[in-house]
Amino acid sequence: MKQLVLDIRPDAPPTLDNFVAGANVELVAALSLLASTTTATPLPSAHIYLWGAPGCGRSHLLRATAALAREQGRPTHLLAAKDVQDGLPETVGGLVAVDDVDRLAPEAQIALFNAFNRSRGNAQSLLLSGSAAPLGLGLREDLRTRIGQGLIYEVQPLDDDARSAILATLAERRGLRLADEVIDFLLRHGRRELSSLLAVLDALDVASLERKRPISLPLLREMMQHGLEI
Repeated sequence: MKQLVLDIRPDAPPTLDNFVAGANVELVAALSLLASTTTATPLPSAHIYLWGAPGCGRSHLLRATAALAREQGRPTHLLAAKDVQDGLPETVGGLVAVDDVDRLAPEAQIALFNAFNRSRGNAQSLLLSGSAAPLGLGLREDLRTRIGQGLIYEVQPLDDDARSAILATLAERRGLRLADEVIDFLLRHGRRELSSLLAVLDALDVASLERKRPISLPLLREMMQHGLEI
């Protein structure tokens, strides 16, 4: 598992360093390389498509890669599907990232297809994300084909051992004693996205200080009765 960093928290700006890679080490390395790619150091494929279930971290990875590319001085544009209209930026040597391509409107699908066709001439890279593998996208056939010709990665979710280790490590860094039964309860009954688990940990931390009580299963149940969503 990728080494944890100190700024992993719900409100932390997304970076490739604070994405807990788990089984996605190769993907994170490819995105880091993509962010720093120039016309002088091209990738074997200039385009990457990420897919996976909601909460797997696709949007985090797109935002993080875009931020790193800007830091490297690469012209970068990050767009949600709803913001793609009848054209995409054509910056020479730039990176264009589009989130949730499965939600593209018909005219936006044409715009993305045209961006693929122009990309070789203007040394532009495309970083895309969607909810399914290319063949499962409800898009134009020619666009699905273009997407499928790049590097394809399924973002693998964290397993329970990784989630448990992350919660325990972060609690220890805060000087908290987080009982195993609390972690087990959250993993069995709560939302499994890391951002949700970290938000619950924050709430438990505050409640423990305010009530001068250790973090325990009774405290968690009490907070849930008062509206805490896990």
